[in-house]
Order: sequence, then structure tokens, then C-alpha cells
Amino acid sequence: MTQLGGGQAPRRPPTSVSSTDVQRLRSETGAGVMDCKRALEETGGDFEKAREVLRQKGLAAAAKRAGREALQGVVESYIHSGGRIGALVELSSETDFVAATAEFRELAKNIAMQIAAMSPIVVSEDELAPEARTELVKEHGDEKKALEAAVLLKQPYIRDQSKTVGDLVTAIAASTGENVRVRRFARFQLGTPA
Repeated sequence: MTQLGGGQAPRRPPTSVSSTDVQRLRSETGAGVMDCKRALEETGGDFEKAREVLRQKGLAAAAKRAGREALQGVVESYIHSGGRIGALVELSSETDFVAATAEFRELAKNIAMQIAAMSPIVVSEDELAPEARTELVKEHGDEKKALEAAVLLKQPYIRDQSKTVGDLVTAIAASTGENVRVRRFARFQLGTPA
């Protein structure tokens, strides 16, 4: 009997998966065909575990790609009922292929809705001037609450308070394998100064 070094368990042969299963996982996650095939083989065909494998690999890959140019994307709008509040958001990706997906467009729409509802001041924390930060902390009495009020990516998502808007952006970056970012936004409210 051969002893494996380092106390490692012997590798089991990968499970054979059908092309239908691979396509199903690809349509659910947006990951590449080979990545879906490997994840399904690695997890013995368990879709839930395969999604988690892809998510973990995607998060690591998204962090590596964060510096890459994201010049494709969409400008999405949201007008609140009654037409008194509206928002525009520019959500960017590396390719027009990702920007054209339903998942990407839905995220852009949800972020525009978030902006209309929660009125953030800046996209990310590093855009917040020190004086503005100090004033916000005084106003909210706590730095975490101040950042959640002012910074879009730090705000709890209005449809699921357990996630932030930043978590949503990171999740789509992980599932698509591309750098995805909110570049800018504008919020309009009838009767307020420009």
C-alpha cells in the first residue's frame, strides 16, 4: 500500500457530469463552461456545492481583477412612482457580454432604486472628504452609521438588509469573473436645489 505524503487523502476520480448539467450551472451562475464542469466534477454533481465552489473561486479572482479597466456597462435609471424622485447609475464591466446579461442589468436597476430610496452622497468611502466625514459622524453619532448613510457601497441593501450594495457588486464580479464597479450616480428630487 502506497503512503501519501503530508497526511493527504487519496484523490477520488472526478464525477462524470452531463453537458446539460454544465449548461444549467452556467446559466445559473454566469461562470465559464470549463469552470462549471470542474466545479460539478469536484463536488460529485452537487449543484449547491458547485455554486459555492464557483463563488469562492470567483471572489478570489475578482480581487485579482479589481485593478483592470471596466469600460463597458450600462447607465440605468429608476423613477419612483409619482415621478418626484429619480436616479441614474453607471455600472461598469470589462466586456459588453457581461453588461448585456440579465443579472448585470437587474443589479444596475436595483442600485438605481437604492440610490433613489437611500440618497447616498458618494459611491465609495475614499470619495468622502475628511470634513464631510467628520460632519456625518457628528450628525449620526457613530462612524458606521454615518458611512452607511453616505456611502452607496456601505449601505445595507434595501431588499435584503443582511447584504450591502458592495456585497452585491462583489457577488456579480465573482460570478462573471470580471471587474464590476459602480462608477458614478446622480439622484434627482423634485423641488431640491441642484
